[in-house]
Amino acid sequence: MCFGKCARCIGYKLLILAFLCIVANILLYFPNGETRFASEYQLSKYVACLHGIIGGGILIFLPAAVFIGLEYDNCCGCCGHENCGKSCAMLSSGLAAFIGILGSGYCFIISALGLSHGPYCLSAVEQNWVYPFTNSSGGYLLERDRWSECREPRNIVEWNLTLFSILLVLGGIELILCSIQVINGFLGGICWVCCNQEEKYFARTFAPENGLKPL
Repeated sequence: MCFGKCARCIGYKLLILAFLCIVANILLYFPNGETRFASEYQLSKYVACLHGIIGGGILIFLPAAVFIGLEYDNCCGCCGHENCGKSCAMLSSGLAAFIGILGSGYCFIISALGLSHGPYCLSAVEQNWVYPFTNSSGGYLLERDRWSECREPRNIVEWNLTLFSILLVLGGIELILCSIQVINGFLGGICWVCCNQEEKYFARTFAPENGLKPL
């Protein structure tokens, strides 16, 4: 059925998105390609949350793998009843989708917080490592003239803004795709149950001993 093909398509998309989330999160550790800030723990606390690696990455690989194999999965035939097995597989995909929703939601929320609080940097005003924009509630994003307050790492505002925004968008797309699969899995499971009942009905009605033949 088309429900299995839809799940497979969602699975492949999630694999690509998960890989991009992991790459974006890794890049957050190396502003301008420099490693010394990570080794000296001079990065935003939201970078260390690993929201792209764990949330948008690892926790998305599981549902993606389940969705890709769903078209041909029938739960070992469910004791010889193929349609029953496919229905079980489709309905159980909702659990995998729920794991994906948790992971992508985590990625989305942490990315939003990272953007709102701003980077951890050496402030030109306070001459110390602080979060200079934490009280602006994200307003600093529209005040480009203030970005120069961060002396080190260089261009850290632009770096964080770009990568956290990418993770925010990717996490949001993953969240939508996993939510779609919850609906797709439920509808697919119900449809396969109905097909199974219909086949049983015709098998009983037009059994040879009844002497009836389908039109």
